[in-house]
Amino acid sequence: MADLTDTAAAPSSPGPVLRVRGLTKSYGALRVVDDVSFDVHAGEVLTLLGPSGCGKSTTLRMIAGLDQPDAGEVWVRGRLMASPANNIMVPPEGRKVGLVFQSYAIWPHMTVEQNIGYPLKVRRLDRDTIVNKVAEIILLVKLDGLGGRMPTELSGGQQQRVALARALVYEPDLLLLDEPLSNLDSVLRKEMRFQIKLLQSRLATTVLYVTHDQEEAMALSSRVVVMNRGRIEQIGPPAAVYEQPSTRFVQDFVGETIRLRGSIAGEGPPLRIRIGGCTIEAADAHPTLRSGSAVEVSFRPEDVRLHAGSPPTANGLAGHIVDVTYYGDRLECAVRIDGLDEPVLVNADPRQQVAATDRAFLAVDRTRVKLWPL
Repeated sequence: MADLTDTAAAPSSPGPVLRVRGLTKSYGALRVVDDVSFDVHAGEVLTLLGPSGCGKSTTLRMIAGLDQPDAGEVWVRGRLMASPANNIMVPPEGRKVGLVFQSYAIWPHMTVEQNIGYPLKVRRLDRDTIVNKVAEIILLVKLDGLGGRMPTELSGGQQQRVALARALVYEPDLLLLDEPLSNLDSVLRKEMRFQIKLLQSRLATTVLYVTHDQEEAMALSSRVVVMNRGRIEQIGPPAAVYEQPSTRFVQDFVGETIRLRGSIAGEGPPLRIRIGGCTIEAADAHPTLRSGSAVEVSFRPEDVRLHAGSPPTANGLAGHIVDVTYYGDRLECAVRIDGLDEPVLVNADPRQQVAATDRAFLAVDRTRVKLWPL
């Protein structure tokens, strides 16, 4: 397997807050986590991103101590927390990690203050310390005035803040967030995403975040780990994962992609690709591709400019518009490229005068064209 981890010091030395090595988990014949390794550094937000069933939540549960791995190791602050080979399995309460679930899991019979203070109570802190710490974190998560309320009296966003406050109040080494915003509506989700980012920045908390939502991953993460079928496809900063996907899965899963079949018409440089009845150029270097090679040509919708009526001076695909949908901030135009059957969807300025049946030309940024051999 390719080494997808960062170079790091030995476990006994100052190093990552979380170190995961070769983590593996199967249920019967199904391997849901397959040799997963990564580090999370102090003050970093590392996000496990992938579709449902890719193994990201199972990975988090093994780190939290809720599930036992079949193989591999979990280190927190240089302490070995899980290692089947060494018969080590530290229980969740011994790992000093905070955990927020999708369902929040706050106790309905306790007030906001009691919920938040519970982790301090079980650690047998004195009453004055608990009161002071709870009051401080309530202000931090903007729940002031709600300390005496019951969970049933709170909105979804407020309940989520209670769960966050309870996880943060005892200052864990690592905060684990498992799809914490998925139960909120889109407006509240965006607001809470901003609040989590603000809170994490202020406290410099080290966070492992799990989500299937690409926008959350892009907005919150220092680095993103893209998972698929239990394995890591790519690790990197959000911009690198989006702009330089290392696999076709990553490109298709992270953001929108326009994909077209074509063939190499000239080896260049630059490479020339025949698509339907058109030819474009690509700056992507592929020394193994030869004239006539079949390729999938892909680029992001924002790397295309639609010109109606007259051809662009830049790299272009000619066709005609078959449908236009108005979304307020943009027009979505379905364009059938000459020689192809299936139209592609591209965005245009809502002030642009375009209509179905118009002749159209798509100017493609040659530096953003990616080629995948078929």
